[in-house]
Amino acid sequence: MSQYRVSGRGRVDTGKPVSFTFDGKRYTGAAGDTVASALLAHGVHLMGRSFKYHRPRGPVAAGSEEPNALIGTRRGPGRFEPNTRATVQELREGLEATSQNKYPSLKWDIGAVNDAAYMLFSAGFYYKTFMWPKNFWHKVYEPFIRAAAGLGVAPCEEDPDHYASRYLHCDVLIVGAGPSGLAAARAAAVDGLKVVLVDENAEAGGTLLSEPQATIDGQPAWDWLASELEALKAAGVKIMTRTTAIGYYHQNMIGLCERLTDHLTDVPADTPRERMWRVRAGQVVLAQGALEKPLVFHGNDRPGVMLAGSAQTFLNRYGVLVGKRPVVLTSHDSAWYAAFDLADAGAKVQAIVDLRDHVHVDLLTEAQRRGITAKLGYTASATSGRLRVSSIRVNPVKGGDVGTAERIECDAVLMSGGWTPSLHLFSHTKGTLAWDDDLTTFLPGKTPEDCVIAGASRGPWGIAAALNDGAEKGAAVAAALGKSASGKTFAVEADRTGSGITVKELPTDRSPGKAKAFVDYQNDVTAKDLRLAVREGMRSIEHVKRYTTNGMATDQGKMSNINGLNIASDALGKAQPKVGLTTFRPPYTPTSFGAFAGYHRGEHFEVTRKTQIDSWAEENGAVFEPVGQWRRAWYFPQAGEDMDAAVGRECRAVRETLGMFDASTLGKIEVVGPDAVEFMNRMYTNPWTKLALGRCRYGLLCGDDGYIRDDGVIGRLGQDLFHVTTTTGGAARVMNMMEDYLQTEWPDLNVWLTSTTEQWSTIALNGPNAAKLLAPLVEGIELTDEAFPHMSCLECTVAGMPARLFRVSFTGEIGFEVNVPAPMGRKLWEKLWEAGQQYGITAYGTETMHVLRAEKGYIIVGQDTDGTVTPYDAGMGWAVGKSKPDFVGKRGMARPDLVAEGRKQLVGLLTEDRSKLEEGAQIVFDADQPVPMKMVGHVTSAYHSDAVGQPIALALVEGGQGRMGETVHIPMPDRTIAATITSTVFVDPENTRLKI
Repeated sequence: MSQYRVSGRGRVDTGKPVSFTFDGKRYTGAAGDTVASALLAHGVHLMGRSFKYHRPRGPVAAGSEEPNALIGTRRGPGRFEPNTRATVQELREGLEATSQNKYPSLKWDIGAVNDAAYMLFSAGFYYKTFMWPKNFWHKVYEPFIRAAAGLGVAPCEEDPDHYASRYLHCDVLIVGAGPSGLAAARAAAVDGLKVVLVDENAEAGGTLLSEPQATIDGQPAWDWLASELEALKAAGVKIMTRTTAIGYYHQNMIGLCERLTDHLTDVPADTPRERMWRVRAGQVVLAQGALEKPLVFHGNDRPGVMLAGSAQTFLNRYGVLVGKRPVVLTSHDSAWYAAFDLADAGAKVQAIVDLRDHVHVDLLTEAQRRGITAKLGYTASATSGRLRVSSIRVNPVKGGDVGTAERIECDAVLMSGGWTPSLHLFSHTKGTLAWDDDLTTFLPGKTPEDCVIAGASRGPWGIAAALNDGAEKGAAVAAALGKSASGKTFAVEADRTGSGITVKELPTDRSPGKAKAFVDYQNDVTAKDLRLAVREGMRSIEHVKRYTTNGMATDQGKMSNINGLNIASDALGKAQPKVGLTTFRPPYTPTSFGAFAGYHRGEHFEVTRKTQIDSWAEENGAVFEPVGQWRRAWYFPQAGEDMDAAVGRECRAVRETLGMFDASTLGKIEVVGPDAVEFMNRMYTNPWTKLALGRCRYGLLCGDDGYIRDDGVIGRLGQDLFHVTTTTGGAARVMNMMEDYLQTEWPDLNVWLTSTTEQWSTIALNGPNAAKLLAPLVEGIELTDEAFPHMSCLECTVAGMPARLFRVSFTGEIGFEVNVPAPMGRKLWEKLWEAGQQYGITAYGTETMHVLRAEKGYIIVGQDTDGTVTPYDAGMGWAVGKSKPDFVGKRGMARPDLVAEGRKQLVGLLTEDRSKLEEGAQIVFDADQPVPMKMVGHVTSAYHSDAVGQPIALALVEGGQGRMGETVHIPMPDRTIAATITSTVFVDPENTRLKI
């Protein structure tokens, strides 16, 4: 047995040894241990080095609030994780743990030179130090800071684990399975209510696991806990351990991260490592207890200096003495009970040093019975010891004067400055916090969510108070859900209630400017840093936080916030509420990126949407490309063809005979209602009032700023029904934009919007023979220019299938788009493919579609526009209704800078050497100007074009529409290419090919 393991104590199973390594040295722990408890059982307190000063550090806490003992863990090949809290990581066989932030070793770290030069690293030193000389920033300062930044080493291997996510709805969610949470769950589990109880620890029980001496309703605490958990399960309560509530969001949604396998030696196949839960709860009970506050004094961060309550946890839960000769330093009664527990377990408590002049006589009696010296009215002014505390220096305090010091030999210092309610999750709700002068802390006030606080989180101290308050709150949430419930009253014996005083910083006989009294252990922030920040002009606690980094990073101020606030308020001479409180943000504790990503990795990083015709394209050798979330056929190569050859063949087929294209991914929205016309007039730049039934119009959508957001063909199928198409990637964005305007700007309009993108399969037929193929299959209409002219639409039957037929073209050829119910898409495609063989029908992909539309000068929003292009810049002023009273973007379009001369405008380019340009290539007017040249535009689209006989390009060029025929230059790495500015329409500018 390890030298600090106490026989008969704790809840770990010493009969099941677990082997692990720390910094390459092998240790043995017990099943149920954490890395921290197992190392402490071997007398190992040194577990890391501090961030800024590289000071030796060991655990100061026993839970997720631990700021010091951050380690790297490896659970097998590829399974490395930095900055894991040793107090939370459960042992598993073969676990490899490593210390961080040291070189070459943990005991001998050359970075500790920073500690000797601490006067150079005062608050805000980086704002003051790296200013001069200016040219040193990029060459010296930034490389040095980047090399020194951080604590752990980021993993460089691909994570082999997978992560899951689920949704959960319940009536009552209780966060925290301590006494108040357990009592709340029992009271709320009535009349069929679905109750969920979560706790971040491996076991439910909270403080009961650390204080087994109490009896509840006549049962020892641990016996009562076991029977209560069984009763809760029998009542249908879902109990989730190893589950951290990481964030509280609007409408009672709480994010939970459940750890599933990190503690397992043998992980079942296909079991996710972690699972993210998104929980919607009717009522929430936050029963997260309170966090013990450290005391602020010189040397309070040495390994072996830890919270008294944590020492109690390590003893009673893990069976480990954190020291055999501890000194207890406190301003609160709770630390006395920790001293008694350690003494009863065999430790020789050297002294209880209490800042108060008077304590309850019962405490003195119990200390005397155990032979513990009590020093009342004493402060601590220093500790000593290189890698572990070896002594503490204490001084009497009388009337504010610090007396002569005495030195007490010890191997641990257990401190307690009282308790701070855990209110991080409550703060996520934007709930108000009220300052309590008696407790010297913030307590929960009102919240906009259906949430109540129970137990020590709102101030009551002790097991009995927590149980009874939890029962009351559990009954209250059940009543809020319309159920009759009553909370029982618990009888608790040997309950350790108590009180204490709050001390901002311990009185000391040392120079305040040289004292290393740490407030934020993780960020190496001392009390003198906070006072310096105040002297240098910081008045708000948020400014103090950022200037000193107190309460930042993963700690989120759990241990440092109140101490920091008290010290800052003292330095400012203001009451704490006047100074303010920092903001707590999700996640409550560090959470892996994998848990947030869930299933979204690898092929599942984004959902891959496929059309009904996708399988046909795959069977016929298509090469695919992602477009938004859609997988689209890029081109269809035949034997021996590369991409250029395949696209060239497809383009020729469309221009000469017949091509078929899967356009199902186009966004489709139905705009329906008595005010549909008015809505369309307000949304789009074009007028819609006079659009006849059965006719289509090209629609251009702008943002408030006057820039193009989307476009598409819109058909009027009824007096109050519009079939709106959008770009593939813009469907969701356009739908959201429409809904936003309808709900917030024009709620008086009677209009309904429905996304129908996936309701329809859309097949585009283009080419001279398109009408010939389609005419025999269409019922009820002749496909002639007279009966069904270009830009017409109707509902009809095609090949026996209900359809919406549009005569539109994005190729400049005779074109039709046939929309049929999605499940019929492949069936219609195959019928058209079979019938089209007589015309040499060719399937074509998105690359061919791009070439064909570029030859006609049709823009692609997002490619030929960049978010700063107006309709006039794109040469599409014709699409803007001049007489419309208003539409989205009208005022933005009239801004002086959007009508100024010299704006970049869309033009065509033809290279003089007939070479193909690169998309994104920069354009200049003068190729001989010195570098850096003035960039006057860029290439937006560039393609080979058989129809034109040379490559073509579209580009945005300053004042381009007024520079037709001029030459511009495109500097490339190996040469400069000259190009002539032309019209954007390269093929059939008269549109004669659209006639049947």
